[in-house]
Amino acid sequence: MLSIPLVDSTFKDLRDYIYDQSGIYIADTKKYLIENRLSRILQEKQLKSFEEYLKLIKFSSNGTELTRLFDAVTTNETYFFREPQQLDVFADLVIPKIMSTKKAGQKLKLWSSACSTGEEPYTLSIMLTEKNITANKFEIHASDLSEGVLSSAKKAIYNSYSIRNMPENYLRKYFSPEKQSYSLNASVKNTVKFNKINLIDNNKIKSLRGMDVIFCRNVLIYFDAKAKQKVVSNLYDCLNPGGYLFIGSSESLHNVTRAFRPSVTNKVIMYQKV
Repeated sequence: MLSIPLVDSTFKDLRDYIYDQSGIYIADTKKYLIENRLSRILQEKQLKSFEEYLKLIKFSSNGTELTRLFDAVTTNETYFFREPQQLDVFADLVIPKIMSTKKAGQKLKLWSSACSTGEEPYTLSIMLTEKNITANKFEIHASDLSEGVLSSAKKAIYNSYSIRNMPENYLRKYFSPEKQSYSLNASVKNTVKFNKINLIDNNKIKSLRGMDVIFCRNVLIYFDAKAKQKVVSNLYDCLNPGGYLFIGSSESLHNVTRAFRPSVTNKVIMYQKV
């Protein structure tokens, strides 16, 4: 495979374009990684330079190239029942507290705001079902920047890596074996609504107001301070008063915002809109 060099000036233009479109910040130290991952696309499209590639994504009208770019520069690392301590606090503490405030006919509303291939929102659905909260009592919205991962999420067919943390009884109850894969049952699939949403897009995010709980885990690491503040402000606006935000256990809102009230239960930090 021929190596196509990514010169510093083009790297900067590419990085700035990604930032303008998504808020994702790529440090100088990631230049080699970007060069490596995008070289495959250049080879496939028989492009002679990164300058040609940048022109292609800027003027491509269908959005497919931009989606491939986002897929290449982010890591869609996810699996069922990831960060179980957080999920236990969500299911055992947060959900009963919110459900106790709901009037007859009011639904619990959840949003998995960077859902990747769908493991997180489907996990939430399974957990609610296990708490005897029926599908007519909750809404789960799931979004991502990438059409590619959303397409996979809607198919809901997973490999052994994705289900490695899945309790055995849940696997039997909610999945059907399919050759080397596991197909999620329609009863769970049908509880999640997927949308392509950019977390820095104020207009798109307005459609998701009135949430009780938002999961935005292991996403803020991709943003610089300015973009983090914008994303977190958008998430804050989408939450009902008293609603909860869960971020990754290795992430923090320290130095990002003071709008949320943090609390700790079983070493899990939750952020509540007050």
